Amino acid sequence: MTVSPPSLRPLFTVTVLLGSFLLFLIQPMFGRQVLPVLGGSPSVWNTAMLFYQAALLLGYLYAHAIRGLRLNQQLALHLLLFAAAMLTLPIGLAAWVPAQGTTPPALWLLGLLAASIGPVFFVVSAQAPLMQAWFARSDDASAANPFFLYAASNAGSFAALIAYPLLVEPNLRLGAQAWAWSGGFVVLALLVAACGRAVRGRPAPPAVPRDAVTWRQRGRWTLLAAIPSGLLLSTTTHLTTDIMAMPLLWVVPLGVYLLSFIVAFGTHGPAATRAALAVAPLALLLLGGGAFLSIGSAATLFAIAGVLLLFIIALALHGTLAVEKPGAGALTDFYLWISVGGAVGGAFAALVAPLIFDWSYEHPLLLVAAAMLIPAAGWSQRLAPLWERTGIRIAVAALALPLSWFGGAAVAGRTGGATLAAAVVLAGVALLTAGRPRLFGWLFAMLILTLGGWAQIGTSRSGARDRSFFGVYTVQDSPTQNYRRLLHGTTLHGVQSLDPAKATVPMTYYAPSSGVGLAFVAAPRLYGPAARLGVVGLGTGTLACYAKPGQAWTIFEIDPVMVEIARRDFSYLARCKPDARIVIGDARLTLAAERPASFDLLAVDAFSSDAIPLHLVTREALRVYGRALAQDGILLMHVSNRFLRLQPVVAAIARAEGWTAMVREDSPADDQPRGEYTTRSSWIALARNPARLAALRATSGVEWEALDTDPGVTAWSDDFASVLPVLKRPG
Repeated sequence: MTVSPPSLRPLFTVTVLLGSFLLFLIQPMFGRQVLPVLGGSPSVWNTAMLFYQAALLLGYLYAHAIRGLRLNQQLALHLLLFAAAMLTLPIGLAAWVPAQGTTPPALWLLGLLAASIGPVFFVVSAQAPLMQAWFARSDDASAANPFFLYAASNAGSFAALIAYPLLVEPNLRLGAQAWAWSGGFVVLALLVAACGRAVRGRPAPPAVPRDAVTWRQRGRWTLLAAIPSGLLLSTTTHLTTDIMAMPLLWVVPLGVYLLSFIVAFGTHGPAATRAALAVAPLALLLLGGGAFLSIGSAATLFAIAGVLLLFIIALALHGTLAVEKPGAGALTDFYLWISVGGAVGGAFAALVAPLIFDWSYEHPLLLVAAAMLIPAAGWSQRLAPLWERTGIRIAVAALALPLSWFGGAAVAGRTGGATLAAAVVLAGVALLTAGRPRLFGWLFAMLILTLGGWAQIGTSRSGARDRSFFGVYTVQDSPTQNYRRLLHGTTLHGVQSLDPAKATVPMTYYAPSSGVGLAFVAAPRLYGPAARLGVVGLGTGTLACYAKPGQAWTIFEIDPVMVEIARRDFSYLARCKPDARIVIGDARLTLAAERPASFDLLAVDAFSSDAIPLHLVTREALRVYGRALAQDGILLMHVSNRFLRLQPVVAAIARAEGWTAMVREDSPADDQPRGEYTTRSSWIALARNPARLAALRATSGVEWEALDTDPGVTAWSDDFASVLPVLKRPG
């Protein structure tokens, strides 16, 4: 009686699942470690995502390249790479990489990632396709259809993305996270060795014939994978720009993106794909039609719509990939070109787009590309015969352009009614053309141009916008209100009156009644005529107009583009403090390089849109500020935010470090004079000497209050921070 060998399916499933879990756990974990060395810009995460996609591609290339070797040789080589990668454990920032200087931030960050986690990420990224190829060559009953391992890989990835922000980050410090991950890496190496030994000991199965794969197929696989990958990063840019650069928000689009893979390649993938293909045209029109609109206070609503649209498009395109997947003989080839597509989409969104566009044009462009690529299905397919005649298609496409131009922004004296009418007509005709993807995509492009696109292009052509690694800046004039304002993302970052008589009046969050205004006005009385003042975050240069003769001013700004804007488009610096010393670089690093006790007053206002540079609100950051301040100096921190309750965080940090704190809540008057613009603001004043805060309160003539506290909020540190307890409830 012949006894069948035990199934290898459980062993390989656990191995693939653990590898993918580690692969996607390290992404937000290491992103969190990187933030303190390169600011809180959303581009930090997008650049990191590009590295992960590129490293994944290299891992897949390696797995594809060694498929012709004997299993013994593959096992030996792969375990050797595991052993070499273990020399870099525990994971952490490579100490030998030079500090960021003249190198472009994106390229420097890619180098840091490669040096720090490149070896372990490469090895882990290769194990999933390699394990699937090994299993396909075994004599297991499931070997002919190893795609269940692909589902296991996606499940492990998705589990990691849920676990990190909800379980790992709130409960483990970064050091403990690094050691736990390193332990998982060692376990993975042992499982890979067990898989190799199990397959090596089996009789060799009949050779699996290589499926014939054309370059046309490879190109299509690449394109189907590239569009969702690019949309993943462009959607993430919005979330992290307007809320916060943190793992909790990084993983939302990435989790949705992975979920689309799981569903598409799962048991019910074909049915789910058909549903996504059927709903995609309508979703693009309803959820993507406003891709060019300025979202302002509706950021959360647009974010939810963007994530939902990402899922529908990704499921439609990934589902199409699943339908077109080849047999087991072309398995590694298939995964390789999916990975190529992921890297291409990531490179376009993270590297190319910021260089060639001054606004986030990559997002609407990717939506249009998706509209043209998603196959017609169901009801839309039945509409295709309506547009069989080429002449009709050409006529509709030609008429759509002037209609969009008229309704959008190109005709003087246009009205909101004209814009709405044009949008309704374009959307209605587009829906009828859903069976013809290219025509539908063109009409969809005309729709989004109508709804804000022409206006955005006009702003770009006017030269009133700049883009850098750290964000998109837009300068706008309001002739009716007689002021000029600066937007960073969708958040106001400064206003200056166009009336020469009021051009030196500080406005917005920096008005004389604000906490920072009160403190800077009081500086001569608190510290004498030669007071030394420091500012973290230049903005429009508004605070410079509190400068008095004899004072020494130093301004720390991470982005050279912001310095150019402050000098080119605003006159605060030129009028009030042209000799102010400006230091370029991340505040944590540049302040640490200053001489101890260099400042009497230090104001920290370094937000990027509503995103908080988390590394500037930690215990370690307060120590850096304290070193730069005189012993009796005062620190001002701007904590106005639409999404987070930062007062309890700062209160916990102050308490842990032995500082005293109070807050000034300033609200604008209802009857502001024309040309003035004061906004609600919250500024926290901190000092090691309580008497200094008492003196500030006495000279202010207005009320300062005690900070809100929350026993459930722990003082943030570089090693530990969780935003879950301080998220504001909607409404």
